[in-house]
Amino acid sequence: MTVVGAHAADRVLSYCTNVHPAEDLEGLLDQLDTFSGPIRQRLGWDTLGVGLWLPAPVAEELATSPAALARLGERLDANRLVVRTLNAFPYRGFHDDVVKKAVYRPAWGDPERSRYTLHCAQALAGLLPEGGQGSLSTVPLGWREGWTNEHDAAATAELAGVTRELAALHERTGRRVRLAIEPEPGCVLDQVSDLVGWLGPRVASRELDAAWLGVCLDTCHQAISFADPAADVAALREAGLSVVKIQASAAPEVPDPRDPEQRARISRFVEPRYLHQTRELGPGGQVTRVDDLDLALSGLPGAGPWRVHFHIPVHAEPAAPLRSTRDSIGAVLRALARHQDVGEADIEVETYTWAVLPPETAGVDLITGIAGELQWLAETVSTAWEDER
Repeated sequence: MTVVGAHAADRVLSYCTNVHPAEDLEGLLDQLDTFSGPIRQRLGWDTLGVGLWLPAPVAEELATSPAALARLGERLDANRLVVRTLNAFPYRGFHDDVVKKAVYRPAWGDPERSRYTLHCAQALAGLLPEGGQGSLSTVPLGWREGWTNEHDAAATAELAGVTRELAALHERTGRRVRLAIEPEPGCVLDQVSDLVGWLGPRVASRELDAAWLGVCLDTCHQAISFADPAADVAALREAGLSVVKIQASAAPEVPDPRDPEQRARISRFVEPRYLHQTRELGPGGQVTRVDDLDLALSGLPGAGPWRVHFHIPVHAEPAAPLRSTRDSIGAVLRALARHQDVGEADIEVETYTWAVLPPETAGVDLITGIAGELQWLAETVSTAWEDER
């Protein structure tokens, strides 16, 4: 199985446009001309996938205005871009000066999360080809603090309602849009094991329908938890859950946090916009968790390596002696190929942090950088899937 241009197993390799700040339709259209089209040209690919991020007002406009959706479709076509997946995780304001925990609101259980998700689904269905299939990644219920059994019940009910609407959307349009819950450190569903424990029984009891609800594996999030990618994918399969989407991403690793040079290097990743959950692997295999990098620097013992929730470019190693967890991307792809049809999963690069990367880590302009990530991903997908033929 090989990758030709942007395509792998009849799926389209994409990059996630949440890297671009746009809170209205005009901004969304402009980013396609300014960045996405030039990235495709830099790669020399016939087409390029874009995993669109739609702020809530834009999602509603595209879902309710055929004219607005037509404008978007025309601009995509003009730049030879295709859409197979949307990032329906951030609701809006993803490039505010301070985002942090606000990115997890509204949580599942809040009807506004369902409304936003269905607007995204309607917009995506309008962009898919006849008989096409796509995906939406979404928040792992919400932030863990203050989460109760009542929140659990409300989230289950809202997700059940959304999956029924996705089935109805398929009946009306012939387009299949599936929802993919994305585990993230610090959330109710912190890692894959939490997702299996929560979603698996609800699928088994038919409270929730696995035909319309699956999993988004973010390889940065997986790596931060020091998880075994192959074991995670196998556990999902055993629970009857499908990987609907993969976000190919990497985290920085600090091999020895007590080393002054390494502490100085990772300190340059402290910044005020996004949350950078940090995990330390202790000598006995235990994982110690804190909710941001500054807390790690002031409070973790440093008795073992750290991994930090900071999406770094997948095609380049950070400045030594820091390391990248990008090897986990190939491991996830190989494991997936052993357990399900690899063509079922949408795959995108998601390095939304280019604007806040330390200069020595970014190193290049955005178009060059994202093109480099996509080229690396295409080669990694090809190699991983060839290994499992």
